[in-house]
Amino acid sequence: MADSKKIKEAFDRNVKLLNIKPSKGQYTTSTKIRLKNGTACEIEHKHWKFTADVGEQQGGNDEGPGPGIFYRASLGSCLAIGYAIWAAKMDIQIDHLEVDVEADVDARGNFGIENATPGYTGMRYTVTIESPASDVEINKMIKAADDHSPILANFKKPMNIDRTINIIENDAKR
Repeated sequence: MADSKKIKEAFDRNVKLLNIKPSKGQYTTSTKIRLKNGTACEIEHKHWKFTADVGEQQGGNDEGPGPGIFYRASLGSCLAIGYAIWAAKMDIQIDHLEVDVEADVDARGNFGIENATPGYTGMRYTVTIESPASDVEINKMIKAADDHSPILANFKKPMNIDRTINIIENDAKR
């Protein structure tokens, strides 16, 4: 399925580097989002550009997946990538892998309806894996990957989120 040797070599190389120079693993990353058309947003990170939007039912243009889709996709893709990495590290062959992410929604909070808070009320994921490895080996690999998943960790722990507001005056404001 994947080039396990390449993945394992990269893993080992990164572990060696980060043990020698821990500061190489500590950095700030940034993604820019620009509102471009109604509710459509252009998302830019390095050389990638993609669009997020909401559907017409929410007043949007349906120009791309909504933020909730990207949110679930970030978890599912991080888990799938982690399984590929840890499987390679542990010499476990993966023939097929899928991660299904579900979220329970109470949309009332998004619209300021009293006694409802925005955000998901629960999430869960299902891992479907085809491999010649034993169930014990697969479960050990999945646990290792989950235990080291940065996005799964972000979902589970509270963290500080700071906000800065820059207001630019325009001619209409003067």
